[in-house]
Parts: sequence; structure tokens; C-alpha cells
Amino acid sequence: MLNRKPHIDQFKTLAFFACLMSMLVTNLIHGQQDAQYTQYMYNTVSVNPGYAGSRGHLSVAALHRSQWVGLDGAPKTQTLNVHSPIGYRGAGGGISIVNDQIGPTSETYLDVDISYTIQTSLNARLSFGLKASGHLLDIRFSELNQDITNPGGPDPTLQQDVDNKFSPNIGAGVYYHTDKFYIGLSVPRFLETTHFEESSLSTAAEQMNFYFITGYVFEVNPFLKFKPTVLTKLVQGAPLQVDASANFMLNDKFILGAAYRWDAAVSAMAGFQISNEFLIGIAYDRETTDLGRAVFNDGSFEVILRYDFMKTKGNVKSPRFF
Repeated sequence: MLNRKPHIDQFKTLAFFACLMSMLVTNLIHGQQDAQYTQYMYNTVSVNPGYAGSRGHLSVAALHRSQWVGLDGAPKTQTLNVHSPIGYRGAGGGISIVNDQIGPTSETYLDVDISYTIQTSLNARLSFGLKASGHLLDIRFSELNQDITNPGGPDPTLQQDVDNKFSPNIGAGVYYHTDKFYIGLSVPRFLETTHFEESSLSTAAEQMNFYFITGYVFEVNPFLKFKPTVLTKLVQGAPLQVDASANFMLNDKFILGAAYRWDAAVSAMAGFQISNEFLIGIAYDRETTDLGRAVFNDGSFEVILRYDFMKTKGNVKSPRFF
């Protein structure tokens, strides 16, 4: 007789997440502020600390994104993260560095993630994560004040830069997964810190970003896997971001996919699992707004490298598709 308990557990977990999401949607103005990723499904620990250690071994990933290439001051993002299980009692930990540059603004985050995982059934796990971070903010206002023909002289409110302002923060996330399915809800940074420079009358504010992620891997046949995924990001004062993607993995080696960012962009993705340990992925975005039709905008490019220090003995398992 088949054991139906895992299906019941999964249904209860899905209902729990649905209730949380309905509460968030009815109480928030939607939008975006954190760094943006197209290949978020391979960079999950950056948005959800519950993911730390969930791969079952030490995992290292590095990502670079150049957005709106050709536009002066366009966003550039680099991330480096390392995470692994800790001990044998469901604990996991990780460290991430995120550097995000937009025009004269540069932000650097150093994150420490701690997770605790409960095995809810034979193949299902529920993880709770905490994120502690330090944030460095640098804004070079003086670079915006280049009009030497101004008869009134330089604008005095733009002469004092924000120089490496430090602020601490905390975040949390919940992450549930099986061998083929995952779902998560997280807020990487709870504290809405406001940086105020009295001398320059300038203000820079951090806001909470809410993330909802989910995906499922369908085994079409022994050689082909299909994985649809969704990411939803909400933040007050900016448009709702919804990323939906469809990825195919052939022979556990080659990955091809496409994505749509609601009312914003379309993307193409490709990846190659060089070995069971080493993955390389690339992505290209093209804006569907007026910005995408601008002659100076060549689109957005992203590359990710991931290496898993696997300790599998005996029969080698195929690489997990998330």
C-alpha cells in the first residue's frame, strides 16, 4: 500500500504559505529595491536564508550581472556566497557578499545565514533561516554636480557625499523542499534604516523586500527534465515584480530556458553542468518597456558559476535542478 502521508504534509505546507501570501498581498504596496537576478533559482541563498545548507554539502556560487548595458550609470551586481550543512542535527550556515552599483551609489552587504531544518517526511524538509547583515552605503553626490555654467555656482546640497555609512540588519526566511519541489517565503532585511546627511540635506532609505519563490521539476522522460519557477518580489513604493521561467535540462547536462518579468522584460537562459559538481549559467534580458527600445540599451547580461563539494559514495546522484 502506498504511503499517502507525504502528500498530506505537502498540502498542509502549501496551505500555510498561501495564507501568509494572502496576508502580505492585502497589506502591502508592491515593488522592488534589492538587487535583481534572472537566475535566482541558482542563487537562492541571497534572498532566503532558509536555503543555507539545503544542498546537503558545501556549495560555492559567484554571480555577475550587468543591467542595461550601454546606459551610463546602469546597475551592476556581484554576489559571492558559500553555504553548507553544519553538524548532523539539521543546522546549516553560510556567508554572502553582495555588491550593487547604480550610478553614483554603491552598496555592499555582508550576510551571515543560519538555518535549522526539520524533516517532515521521507523526502521533504522544512527549513527556518535567520540572516544577520552589515550594510555599507556610499553615494557620490558630487559626481552629479558637473554643470560649471550654472551662474549660481555649485549646488551646496550636493557637495557632501555619503561615505561608507554602516548599518546592521536582520532577516528571516522559511524554505520547504523535496527532491523535485520547493517553495519559500522570506524578508532578507527587516530594518528600514534611513541614512540622513544633515550637511547635504540628503536622505537614503532602506525598505523591506518580501520574496516568494516556488518551482517544480517534472521528469518528462529519463533524459529530459522540465522546471517551471516563479519569483514574486514586493516592496513599498515600486511596482510588483513577478518572474516566471521555464527551464529544460537535457541528459543532466544542458539547460535551456526562457523567462518573463511581468510588464518589464523577457529573458533567455542557458547552462551547462560541466560535471556533477560544477555548473555555469548565462542569461540575457531584454526590456519590454520603452527603455528596451532605446538605441543605447543593449540589454542585460548575467553569468553564474556554482561548485558543489559533493561527497557522494557509490552510485553518483544526478545534479539537483535547483
